[in-house]
Amino acid sequence: MNFTDRTIHELHDRLRAGEVTSVELTRAHLERIKATDGAINAYITLCPEEALAAAAAADARIAEGRADLLTGIPIALKDIFLTEGVRTTCASKILDNFVAPYDGTAVARLKERGAVILGKLNMDEFAMGSSNENSAYGPVKNPWNLGTVPGGSSGGSAAAVAAGQAVATLGTDTGGSIRQPASHCGVVGLKPTYGRVSRYGVIAYASSLDQVGPLTRDVEDCAIMLQAVAGFDGADSTSVDLPVPDYRATLKDGIAGLKIGLPKEYFIEGLDPEVKKAVETAIAVCRNLGAEIVEVSLPHTDYALACYYLVATAEASSNLARYDGVRYGVRTESARGLSDLYSRSRAEGFGAEVKRRIMLGTYALSSGYYDAYYLKAQKVRTLIRQDFLDAFAQVDLLLTPVAPTAAFPIGEKTADPLQMYLSDIFTIPVNLAGTCALSLPCGFTAEGLPIGLQLIGKPFDEATILRAAWAFEQATEWHKESPHF
Repeated sequence: MNFTDRTIHELHDRLRAGEVTSVELTRAHLERIKATDGAINAYITLCPEEALAAAAAADARIAEGRADLLTGIPIALKDIFLTEGVRTTCASKILDNFVAPYDGTAVARLKERGAVILGKLNMDEFAMGSSNENSAYGPVKNPWNLGTVPGGSSGGSAAAVAAGQAVATLGTDTGGSIRQPASHCGVVGLKPTYGRVSRYGVIAYASSLDQVGPLTRDVEDCAIMLQAVAGFDGADSTSVDLPVPDYRATLKDGIAGLKIGLPKEYFIEGLDPEVKKAVETAIAVCRNLGAEIVEVSLPHTDYALACYYLVATAEASSNLARYDGVRYGVRTESARGLSDLYSRSRAEGFGAEVKRRIMLGTYALSSGYYDAYYLKAQKVRTLIRQDFLDAFAQVDLLLTPVAPTAAFPIGEKTADPLQMYLSDIFTIPVNLAGTCALSLPCGFTAEGLPIGLQLIGKPFDEATILRAAWAFEQATEWHKESPHF
């Protein structure tokens, strides 16, 4: 039996029934990675010895009757999470030799439950990108079509799940970096509310926007993964001390009676006709399931993209100042003095997109321009968040496309950063508002590329979007498709 195309909940049942061991599952996934990753390039670092040791410990735990839902399940992590004793590069040359001294909170919580960590996944350098073409370790290929991008920046995390290289993965979402690759690779991806999951031990890109979330094969797995990593963490000052609901227990409550809002600003000219048709069909499915569909407005949506790239790049320029070739990471071998050491280490270590965003952010924060750009962007951000709160006073959740198009060819947008930035136009407002959203499959293009549907929830109401997504998933067949790879 093939165990590399199964869900967490199915494998958990088989592990408990003794039909398979965690060691067998782990070996099957390592063999799958060995057979396919030469083409996909989803992994930066593989940890076979550590994974098999963790799998053996999980098997012992299961035999003692102490199995958690994640015990013995092979999982992989975006290479932005600190993992004790394992190289953590953030897909950048400047961290090529960095080995983390401790586990981040989300990683530690997965390990406490007995999950098996297979390795670290490829991504856009420092999570900056919408296509996963900005990695120092080469681009990731979309398993549905190796000539197209998987989306970014968690492209490796999405591609690994789609290709059967891991049962589930963790990514991070700063402007759509979980939902957009989930959409392009035909898997489920969730960006939780800011503060729901600890960011302790996650390398920062834009601290007020970054959030940890799962990428999985179906919605039930997504609920299981969120349950494992969510909750207050005293080590993260932005972590919110609120109870974590039992997400899996409410999945079957149905969609009937929910009021779903369609923001008119998200169904715009330029939306690919195939994406539009798939989303309209999905709306009809929700209506048939008993949801009430109403039109709403998010009037400041047009300003979201400009606002995001001012806030995100300003925070990035500050966060990335710590990479100077002195404290950790790669140091230039040709420096002539301390100042030259700083500049050469950064020039040699960072890639082009990271340098572009550092310069944009430094300019926005510079004397004379702070009020005109950064401060104004923060005021616009407040208006965008208020738009969402006003909409949620009328409806239970919002439904939109995830991206204007399906996955695009590798190299198509690399020469035009503005076109690339538009890939995230439907996901960025959610990060600015700090609320939660989920992407799940809702169709395919004529060329066989997945299309995603976005459900946006009220702050800390992940349970409702998971419940609606599960109802949609049960009424459709899209999530059962896998790439023929």
